[in-house]
Amino acid sequence: MTAMTMPPPGPQPAPATMLPVPYRVRSRRPERAGSVTLILEPAEGRCPPFLPGQFTMIYVPGVGEIPISISGRARHGGYVQTIRAVGAVSRALCRVRPGDVVGVRGPYGTHWDLSRAHGLDVVVAAGGLGLAPLRPVIRELAAHAARYGRISLIVGARTPDTLIYPRELDRWAARVDVRVTVDHPDRLWNGHVGLITGLIDRIEFDPARTYAFVCGPEIMMRATAAELVQRGVSSARVALSLERNMKCGIGRCGHCQLGPLFTCLDGPVLTFDRAAPLLEVKEL
Repeated sequence: MTAMTMPPPGPQPAPATMLPVPYRVRSRRPERAGSVTLILEPAEGRCPPFLPGQFTMIYVPGVGEIPISISGRARHGGYVQTIRAVGAVSRALCRVRPGDVVGVRGPYGTHWDLSRAHGLDVVVAAGGLGLAPLRPVIRELAAHAARYGRISLIVGARTPDTLIYPRELDRWAARVDVRVTVDHPDRLWNGHVGLITGLIDRIEFDPARTYAFVCGPEIMMRATAAELVQRGVSSARVALSLERNMKCGIGRCGHCQLGPLFTCLDGPVLTFDRAAPLLEVKEL
């Protein structure tokens, strides 16, 4: 996988946003339970800026293309992206090695708007790999805690060995109230066991002055957002990230259309007042 042949243009050349750009794998770090964190840098030129919550379309030659959330920017300017092997493309991405080349389009989509949380208590809720798209948010909150009120991070994982970024969680705990729960503990686990909603009772926040960022499996997002709203947090102040079957990333193909919205254009980040009815729609 050290070379990539880009797909040739058709009779009518596609716009530049439709063509993947070669990116080289700078580093690969294994995470837990079949996940890896890659740093990708452009083979030529500069890495376009991104906003927390946006995603790229990553193309593996001969395999396919999938959307992957951006987990941060590396010191040298590349994208940090954490991937779990669940399908053909993600499995191929988890097998790449430093020096391999993949195709990248983007960044695309809406973002986590941290400015709306200034001066408010903040609740960040992450389930499973949903911690990856929220990583830039948590890093910003920890670095500029004085801009916000009380900051709480609640994290849910299926088992202790599926919890990603454990060392970063320890570092964030110095400035953020971090609580973790698992569905199925092992014999060494001495933390909370149960649903992530069970951690809401353990954190402090003023519902009338709280902004929440939620990402994870849809059932987890529905339950967490509904619980926060029931406790008095405005549904317009609960932001979450939708995942649907994106194919083009720019609203052309219609695969991610949900009613009047396209997840790749109008999302993936939406507030709960807009997202609640869409979460009832099954994946296309």
